[in-house]
Amino acid sequence: MVELTSDTDDRRRDFLYVATGAAGAVAAGASIWPLVNQMNPSADVQALSMIEVEISGVEIGTQLTVKWRGKPVFIRRRNKTEIKLARSVDFDVLSDPFARNANIDKSANATDLNRALDADGEWLVMIGVCTHLGCVPLADAGEFDGWFCPCHGSHYDSSGRIRKGPAPENLAIPVATFLTESTLRLGA
Repeated sequence: MVELTSDTDDRRRDFLYVATGAAGAVAAGASIWPLVNQMNPSADVQALSMIEVEISGVEIGTQLTVKWRGKPVFIRRRNKTEIKLARSVDFDVLSDPFARNANIDKSANATDLNRALDADGEWLVMIGVCTHLGCVPLADAGEFDGWFCPCHGSHYDSSGRIRKGPAPENLAIPVATFLTESTLRLGA
């Protein structure tokens, strides 16, 4: 019979400690994972975080309103007059100097180029909620040929920038990208 030395006993003990610790860590992770996983958004919430919108039927000078994340989103196909009017606005007269466009840097200024979805300025996509108290502004209304919130008198121009009234910010622009010429995706 082979007699075990104290060195061999120490190595066995160390191995048992490590093996027991590793098994305990795996068991702890397995028991905690369901608690962490239940905090993830459900499948129906994830499905609504991104939608595709067919925009081929939107004529120049008209607007389509869709519901996304429980809010109305205005998808406006502007005509040349609306674009020209929005691009001729002196930046110094704007109440809110920021673009509020989730597609670009947060500090970008509120020029029409920074608010339109395309370089030509034809497409404008905005969350249709007044930044004052959350009302839904009316299209093709107000003093600046844009949107008007009749609840408290906020006037937005043809680029969705606040120009008059109590609203503190421009209408927000969500993350939006063209998938094709006729399909727009909202959300990331």
